[in-house]
Amino acid sequence: MAAARARAAAHPGGVVDLSIGTPVDDTPAVLADALARAGNSPGYPTALGTAELRTAAARWLARRLGVHVADPLGAEPSVLPTIGSKELVALLPTLLGLRGDVGGRGTVLVPEVAYPTYEVGAVLAGLAVRRVDEPPSDAPGAVLVWLNSPGNPHGRVLTDDQLRAWVGWGRAHGVPVVSDECYTTLGWDVQPRSLLHPAVAGDDHTGLLAVHSLSKQSTAAGYRAGLLSGDPALVRRVWEVRRHAGLLVPGPVQAAMAAALDDDAHVDAQRERYRARRAVLLDAVRAAGARVDHSEAGLYLWVTRDEDCWTTIDWLAGLGIVAAPGAFYGPAGARHVRLALTASDERVAAAAERLTA
Repeated sequence: MAAARARAAAHPGGVVDLSIGTPVDDTPAVLADALARAGNSPGYPTALGTAELRTAAARWLARRLGVHVADPLGAEPSVLPTIGSKELVALLPTLLGLRGDVGGRGTVLVPEVAYPTYEVGAVLAGLAVRRVDEPPSDAPGAVLVWLNSPGNPHGRVLTDDQLRAWVGWGRAHGVPVVSDECYTTLGWDVQPRSLLHPAVAGDDHTGLLAVHSLSKQSTAAGYRAGLLSGDPALVRRVWEVRRHAGLLVPGPVQAAMAAALDDDAHVDAQRERYRARRAVLLDAVRAAGARVDHSEAGLYLWVTRDEDCWTTIDWLAGLGIVAAPGAFYGPAGARHVRLALTASDERVAAAAERLTA
């Protein structure tokens, strides 16, 4: 990317970096105030999460996603805070103690086009990776399934039937199914459904986990605030390792998370900012003669000109725009680029002006 970045930086109007989904808007006061109030934090935080945070998380799951987890304060934990979602994705196979069959190498199933950290997590645990978008007829050695809906990079949303198919497959083969749902509050053309929703999982979360994050919905990537919820047996296994490994969410951050999860207003306000930026960028990309595939939810536009992604990267760099090449997300992404909606209004407007000129 170095050459493309250098070329884009030479544009007279300055670079518009749409390659990384890093929030740029201010963190809402509801989080910052709660963080400050909890600033006197001399003791070690609990890996399980405070009672305040776990109950707020359970309320949020029910209110926003229609998901009802087991008693968050019960003997078997059903929800757990994490240090953002990325570290959880990278460490989950290790935290679950996943191994291959006797004499064989275990395999993690990930989407055809996927966030690279799913593969990183498999590699760290000494596991192999197989890219599939549908439950396979056979998957020898499979030890974990990763789903991502809404997807990064392409914004694809899995249907209820697709989610149910994976639930059935995972339970039939005794393989945990984990859904990364970090963009679930950002549905545009469709409303994303959680893997843990009763319409998908029924009333039983056995073998199922969901991952959520406050980074995008609460503009709090710097807080490193994530959640794991679902099957209490799997949540307990993760918790047991995390507490002994010192993977603890800081106490003030836990207080901020609890406040954020109980407040819908700031989430809805940020969603509208992203909706407005998406409308501007979507129209401009189409006016420039490119096509947007999927992208019905999430923080990205999955763009193609039916050419190699590096050719598109070079074209955009000539306009002073930096995008992420689809090849970064797997071979199936080699003819797309990803444009993030997380730049400021001014930078998104500048990108739109250049695309339509």
